[in-house]
Amino acid sequence: MKIAAIKHLIAGSTELFSLPDIYFQLNQMIRDSRHSPAEIGTVIARDPVLSARLLRIVNSPFYGFQARIDTLSRAITVIGIDDLHSLVLATCIADRFRQIPCELVDMAGFWRRSIHCAILVRALAKRCAVLHAERLFIAGLLHDIGSLLLYHRLPEPSRQALLAANGDRRLIPGLEQNLMGFNHAEVGRELLKNWGLPESLYETVGCYLEPEQALLHKLDAHLLYMACRLVDSKTPDERSRTAAGFSKQSLTLARIGREQILEIADQADRELPQMLDLLGPP
Repeated sequence: MKIAAIKHLIAGSTELFSLPDIYFQLNQMIRDSRHSPAEIGTVIARDPVLSARLLRIVNSPFYGFQARIDTLSRAITVIGIDDLHSLVLATCIADRFRQIPCELVDMAGFWRRSIHCAILVRALAKRCAVLHAERLFIAGLLHDIGSLLLYHRLPEPSRQALLAANGDRRLIPGLEQNLMGFNHAEVGRELLKNWGLPESLYETVGCYLEPEQALLHKLDAHLLYMACRLVDSKTPDERSRTAAGFSKQSLTLARIGREQILEIADQADRELPQMLDLLGPP
């Protein structure tokens, strides 16, 4: 019943909450080993906005390459197909977020927080030696996408949840559950499945509020949970208390200490302005 209700919400929002055709075209090419980096680069080059943003990101400190990368085919060769896939998805998401109107929240603030979570969870994943950590960047960008769909399709109960939470994000999922019968993470999970995104993304997003519920991607879900909690901690003292409260299971899975987590969070704070610029209009 719950899943059916969520799918009904998604079905009524396909025009606004969808990915562009170029993403699916590139997705097919990337999965087909017969296509060369040059061929993939040619398709990307048809979209000058996407091309410019990809090259800006690849040449930024985010990747830290010493030699400048001037062509898309070279970028694909250097960063690899998996990272390219994630970057293309990130840029498509950035464009879509800017097109979604919302009267309930400040979209600039929503976008800033999503990017902040993405930077931090990627950094945590890299410290934990997670393979293809870029997928965690995407999970961070998308972890709250279900909220946007709820704001768009169910504005009144969403407004009630926001007012009752009074700025405490930890209360929102329970309020959503009481008012609507599901929460934004569950909606996000079904939306990402609807987009055809991999299970590593939709399970992580769907379980980030309760990472112990993840079946196949527990570490990813725990890292995303920690990143979001840290980003929502508004002062250094609050952030320290948040890190101190992380469960033994989270820390054991991540094989990382609380002091390391706080250091990584501070570094993510410093990287945020540049990433906001990189994912903005070229």
